[in-house]
Amino acid sequence: MITAMKLVGKLFILLFSLGAFNIAVAQQPGKVIEQLTIKSSILNRPVKYTVYLPGDYETSQRTYPVVYLLHGFTDDNTGWLQFGEINRYADKAIYDGTIPPMVIVMPNGDSSFYINAYDGKENYEDFFIKEFMPAVEKAYRIKAEKRYRGVAGLSMGGYGTLNYALKYPDLFAAAAPLSAVVSDDSSIVKTNDWSWDNIFGPLYGRGLKGTARLSKAWYDNSTLKLIETKPAADLKKVRYWIDCGDDDFLTKGNCLLHIALIEKGVPHEFRVREGAHNWTYWRTGITDALQFIGDSFRQK
Repeated sequence: MITAMKLVGKLFILLFSLGAFNIAVAQQPGKVIEQLTIKSSILNRPVKYTVYLPGDYETSQRTYPVVYLLHGFTDDNTGWLQFGEINRYADKAIYDGTIPPMVIVMPNGDSSFYINAYDGKENYEDFFIKEFMPAVEKAYRIKAEKRYRGVAGLSMGGYGTLNYALKYPDLFAAAAPLSAVVSDDSSIVKTNDWSWDNIFGPLYGRGLKGTARLSKAWYDNSTLKLIETKPAADLKKVRYWIDCGDDDFLTKGNCLLHIALIEKGVPHEFRVREGAHNWTYWRTGITDALQFIGDSFRQK
């Protein structure tokens, strides 16, 4: 005969087991597919990308919001995974409710700065907007609409983040540039010849010196010029989270970005934390950036 005490004990064990099972399910880590490829007719070559899928992706039928996470100069599509440990930070933030479950897509941008080069030889921006985003959002269960789409990135990727959000405000709900490359005209004019020839010349015009660098290609992609010339109503369509370290060589440009948005009356969040232009800084900032973007996805 089973006593009442034994029944209580069995019930306790059952409930404990179910609780442990639910916790295990809730803590299921996200899945990373590190090396994927899309064939681009615009770039005339295959482009690699990495995807983070939230822990319940393979056990649910739901669709997810998406964040396009852009790497910096000299890195590739694995940078945010290898050095930024994005899967670990996303897992924790999803588990504790800081961010909603989301798909994070990390394309390889090479040294393109995510824009169309002046000579038409590397039209990365066209590839990203016209080929990459549509292909990814068909391949995965992604909510393919503005209110569920965000973009973020560091350094060169921060520059790309700003350019996409400023040029295509009807595509993105929120943007989070970290330590973004933001330059004013005087900085471009004064850029040393090596940096121009090897980094900026392929983008805005090779062999240029002095004020000749202030070309149409430069102004078409200058973050500050875009803010100056875009209607305030368009700028306000995107929520902005701007974060740069106080010891970063890009602090001045990010402060100018902050001022430019203030002058246009564009609401935004601006953070200057202790830190420099390195992965220690970006790892400590990515959760807040994703939380800001994730809040855009949540129903008010």
